[in-house]
Amino acid sequence: MTGETQPALRVLAVDDVPAALDDLCGMLRDAPEVTEVAAAGDAVAALKRLQSEEFDAVFLDISMPGLDGLEFASLLTKLAKPPVIVFVTAYDEHAVAAFGIGAVDYLLKPVRPERLADALARVSRMVSAPSAQQTPQQPTPDALAALPVESGGRTRYVSRQDVRFVEAHGDYVRLHTRSGVHLVRMPISRLEEYWAGAGFVRTHRGFLVALAAVRELRSDSVGGLLAHTDLGDVPVSRRHARNLRERLLRAAQRGELRPDTAL
Repeated sequence: MTGETQPALRVLAVDDVPAALDDLCGMLRDAPEVTEVAAAGDAVAALKRLQSEEFDAVFLDISMPGLDGLEFASLLTKLAKPPVIVFVTAYDEHAVAAFGIGAVDYLLKPVRPERLADALARVSRMVSAPSAQQTPQQPTPDALAALPVESGGRTRYVSRQDVRFVEAHGDYVRLHTRSGVHLVRMPISRLEEYWAGAGFVRTHRGFLVALAAVRELRSDSVGGLLAHTDLGDVPVSRRHARNLRERLLRAAQRGELRPDTAL
């Protein structure tokens, strides 16, 4: 928007590989919204900088000796005024944990200029937002309301509310949505931990289902139980059947299911 002032960002870059750190610092210095870039070769050095200086954002590698990036980021969230966290890594399997900590973005190396620009735009929006100190009881943002999906060199975000059910697929999960099936590298048990409070229930060793997506419970040809959704049937094991029925009943009592849902 015209007339809108972009925040002048002070950024700390952390990576134990000197060449990677130099490349990242160079890209950050070229960004128009960044006014200062500091560098640290490991988490300990970064902590020392943060004790004496204030930064708007930390661009952080994950795989580092000693204190790794995820552990370091967890410490940052406990600061009185924590910086915005962006992870920069060669590995995509830590995305769920990174967003669970509260990172605003997750960049895969080699970092493309357009992805860095997108991350800095997210940082700027966070820095420009009303101060959290004005609302001390403000809840932590739900960082896993959307999951990043890397495909063909591009990153798209799949909204949790668009997911009807989740299917385990080896080291990956398949997110079944009306726009298609999206493959994300993470264990289904970890995703269950993060999404349990958002209405997702384990129905089977290899499946999660969104309670709001269940239209009815029906029997299959051999007497097993299925949770029917508009994108297909989800198997329900005997072990999980009772919990699913109880959760559906509570959701119906709270008015969280469609009126035509058959329990």
